[in-house]
Amino acid sequence: MVVYWLLSYVIGNFLTAWWIGKWKGIDLRQQRSGNLGARNAGATLGKSAFLLTFLGDAGKGALVVWLGFVFDFSIWEIAVAGLAVILGHLFPFWLKYRGGKGIAAFVGVSFCLTPDLFLAMFILFFAFFPWFKSATLSMLASFAGFIAMSVILQVWLITWPLIAAIIIIVIKHKGDIEESFNSRFRSPSV
Repeated sequence: MVVYWLLSYVIGNFLTAWWIGKWKGIDLRQQRSGNLGARNAGATLGKSAFLLTFLGDAGKGALVVWLGFVFDFSIWEIAVAGLAVILGHLFPFWLKYRGGKGIAAFVGVSFCLTPDLFLAMFILFFAFFPWFKSATLSMLASFAGFIAMSVILQVWLITWPLIAAIIIIVIKHKGDIEESFNSRFRSPSV
């Protein structure tokens, strides 16, 4: 079990954006936000880089969950592995703990481990997006929905590691959240 969790963290260290940037001859840590995630890859290298990065990072989250089911680990052990892969993405040891911001890895884990909660997140994201006009703020609404549904369905055993991941992801997005909130809700000063 501990080996599975450590392996999950190591799998999380595979940062798709870093490899795509290397393939294109660009160090994404030196570009725009410096983040090794899908948004920065897309902003720097285009839509295909965004899509490949998102799929690669979500795929590693899904892979860790799939491995847990293959080896017949308990659901809470798999959920902890989901947290570990997200932590590996956020804090890769080989890149001085500067990775991505965890959204795609979280999507991969939640899609495979808690599909009903993932569906609630998905619906909320697209329900709020036309009003917020911000992926960051819509993400916050969808995370709130994930936590609320965890309470309603009483599935804490499965979701506590993912809620811990949500808290860390939100902290990593603090600057983006403030910027999005200010641009959406604060009227310009005269």
